[in-house]
Amino acid sequence: MPLTSRFRRGATAARGTTAACGVTVARVTVARGVTVAAAGLGLVLGGLVAPSPASALVGGTPADATKTPWLAAIGSPLFFVRPSGQFCGGSLIKPDQILTAAHCVDMFKNTPGLVTATFGRSDLVQNSGETVSVKSIKVNPKFTTTKFKDEDVLHHDTAILTLSRTVKRPTIALGAPTGATSRVLGWGFTSENDLFNTKLRSANVPLQPNAACQKAYGSSYDASDMLCAGTEKADSCQFDSGGPLLVKGRVAGLVSWGYGCGKPGYPGVYTRVNDLP
Repeated sequence: MPLTSRFRRGATAARGTTAACGVTVARVTVARGVTVAAAGLGLVLGGLVAPSPASALVGGTPADATKTPWLAAIGSPLFFVRPSGQFCGGSLIKPDQILTAAHCVDMFKNTPGLVTATFGRSDLVQNSGETVSVKSIKVNPKFTTTKFKDEDVLHHDTAILTLSRTVKRPTIALGAPTGATSRVLGWGFTSENDLFNTKLRSANVPLQPNAACQKAYGSSYDASDMLCAGTEKADSCQFDSGGPLLVKGRVAGLVSWGYGCGKPGYPGVYTRVNDLP
């Protein structure tokens, strides 16, 4: 399944995709800007397609994963196009539960054992930190996708991963999006043209009024379910999906979708965390 969104993105299938072996399969977007190929009941993770904006950090600075021990890189050993198999981010909210975006893991609902969570790894090419397998995946039953231009619009984009064991790490609390500034963390691309970033980055992202995203996205933006944040100088991008939008040290939203990375006039869209599965 090709990965596409901030991986920001949802599990949408494209018809008639042909794998390298000549077998026609469906392409499914698992993360913002990421697509994977599904053949029958089997799962083959392969080629990266042209990324759609919104899942790497634009305007960010290097971050130390040991300073955010609750932050997880969500991946799969079968997703070999990224180091550590990483395709999304997540936050440890209980000793055995991670909050992430539904579009990151919806395709794995029936095969949770293919998903891993890695903590404490600042650079995905390293072997540092702790990797734990996932036992079960619960996607928000209200999760749906629509379209804005060529981007997936993700509604109720939340999911809970239950780990195969508890981890001895601090958890992080959920909070409200109050104030003017927020912080985003992720291993994603640093621009729409960056295909190689593997390092954790942090960016201070201004919270925007709902009116800013309503102007940009029209009726696709649902203020009851979504948050608006970011500018052309600070935004999330591919492979940041599911990662936290932090406000006053708490998770107030998750990287979800948007039109481009740091594109003028199009803030990033984050899913609210007040409606969990």
